[in-house]
Amino acid sequence: MPKVLVATVKPFAPAAVEQIRKIIENAGYEFALLEKYPEQSDLHAAVSDADAMIIRSDKVDTDVIQAADKLKIVVRAGAGYDNIDLEAASSKEVVAMNTPGQNSNAVAELAIGMMVFMARNQLNGTSGSELKGKTIGIHAYGYVGRIVASIAQGFGMEVFAFDPFLEDSIFEEDEVTRVSSVEELYNSCQYISLHIPANDTTRKSINYDLLSLMPKGATLVNTARKEVVDEGSLHRILKERKDFSYVSDIAPDNAAELKSEFPDNCFFTPKKMGAQTSEANINAGAAAAEQIVQFLEKGDITFKVN
Repeated sequence: MPKVLVATVKPFAPAAVEQIRKIIENAGYEFALLEKYPEQSDLHAAVSDADAMIIRSDKVDTDVIQAADKLKIVVRAGAGYDNIDLEAASSKEVVAMNTPGQNSNAVAELAIGMMVFMARNQLNGTSGSELKGKTIGIHAYGYVGRIVASIAQGFGMEVFAFDPFLEDSIFEEDEVTRVSSVEELYNSCQYISLHIPANDTTRKSINYDLLSLMPKGATLVNTARKEVVDEGSLHRILKERKDFSYVSDIAPDNAAELKSEFPDNCFFTPKKMGAQTSEANINAGAAAAEQIVQFLEKGDITFKVN
């Protein structure tokens, strides 16, 4: 009987755990749960006899892969998968997957909510501004970006997007203005919503040159990864421009410094919260469980990322 381990330092919602359990046990597999584990060694021990594993933000590095003698598949319940060492997984023929799209609405709603929060001066009681009539740029027009665009259109915003990997028809269908370069996007928009992954190409790519292109009253919203924003550039632009704001659901390494110097122009949630809704928990967890079943039963590798 295959064993499926759900290993989460940051646990799923109880309803999501029960949904995952139901899918796994209905398939005739053994279900195991490891939550809020204090040491990485606890994960090593738990995964040692697992055939499959579901994680969230948990680190699956070389040591975890080496400790997992029977592991065939690991699924990250969410879109990002930079917490999985893909090379180590591939070296032991472990399939790595994500669950794209399952958290998208939750992340998109948070992005728009943070825009409102900053436009209304962090709800401090003073007179703010409205989103209606403002321009917003979607940097990477994937699952989340398309939902952000739709919600923004509902607010009456003018939507631009940059994504070199998509066909023109997608932008035309959504009635979104496609721009030809990232520089054009930042130059055109008062709000930028980041949805790019963190990789060798994108890390620190949101730099001073880009940020300085943004018009007066600019706000950068990051629900992607902190690594994509160059923190030195962020500090510089906030110091030079009192009209510039930055808000993110993942605090940069220099968050304390930024909050101390620019309290009215930046805000960071206590932890990464984009996917922190009960609906997203259930959607992503159930999708991960279903993908494991389909892989073990039929060899389905639709969402393989390595």
